[in-house]
Amino acid sequence: MPNRRTFLQSLAAAAVAHVAPGKEAKLLAGIFPIVQTPFTNDDQLDTKVLAAEIRFLDRIGVHGVVWPQLASEYFDLTKEERMAGMEVVAGAGKSLKPAVVLGVQGDDIASALEYTKHAEKLAPDALIALPPRQWKDKDKIADYYKAISDNSARPLFAQAIGDMSVDFILKMAAQSRNLRFVKDEAGETLPRISEFHKRGGELIRGVFTGGHGKTLVDELMRGSAGSMPAAPFGDLYVQVWNAWRAGERAKAIDAFSRVSLMVSQATAYGLHGLKYMLQLRGVFPNTNCRKSTKGASFDEQARQSIKENMQYIRPFLKT
Repeated sequence: MPNRRTFLQSLAAAAVAHVAPGKEAKLLAGIFPIVQTPFTNDDQLDTKVLAAEIRFLDRIGVHGVVWPQLASEYFDLTKEERMAGMEVVAGAGKSLKPAVVLGVQGDDIASALEYTKHAEKLAPDALIALPPRQWKDKDKIADYYKAISDNSARPLFAQAIGDMSVDFILKMAAQSRNLRFVKDEAGETLPRISEFHKRGGELIRGVFTGGHGKTLVDELMRGSAGSMPAAPFGDLYVQVWNAWRAGERAKAIDAFSRVSLMVSQATAYGLHGLKYMLQLRGVFPNTNCRKSTKGASFDEQARQSIKENMQYIRPFLKT
């Protein structure tokens, strides 16, 4: 198990390795929420609220922001919306503290490269990509990440899902100039964090996790570089992270108990629930989602349950 010194060393190693000339590197470590995507009442991407969400996340102290990924409903966004949203997120983040990570995944190499080249113009701090959901051929997936890497000067996160083994990711990293970070959601994440640390060497500079950070304390014990949870209660995750970094484990575990309370609701009520939390925090005007979540159950009882839990954690929220 990594001690506190090796954990802090792993954070130092997570510093950005590739940045645009004249741009100060931001540390790729900490709490990097997946930004939820707001929609107007006539089902348009709400760019004004999206920018407000980035400013909100800066105010509550997160270390980075990530858009658009699964929890951003990227699969229901048009190409034009994704391009426009990237511009909003990168633009809003330019003068703020959090690092900006843009998602460039596509259904094939050609579409992923369109997003990659657009993202490059916006000079984010890093890129992240899911593999095409329908692909099983590992050689095709490796070619996909290699193409993204070859067309970017930014640090690249591979989002590991399905049967993407540690061996496979290390092999891709060895063939890439900038695939040095992993968001791991494949198989049993906790032992995989240890495996990446043991075998990753200089290839992997940071392993992030997802899954709402439901095992965040255990992840930190194993030396994870950060977590990519949902946005609405990002400040609770930051409290866990900051206390752990300060060596205050009891305080971190106490803070994690409040995270766990809200994770249970995020799991139960999905994207509508997350957007309702953002609505209660004065960030979103509604809980509108796109077609893939239209049938999700989100009734008045769900709203009441979330409202009561938000009231309980309110004294611990930053803003």
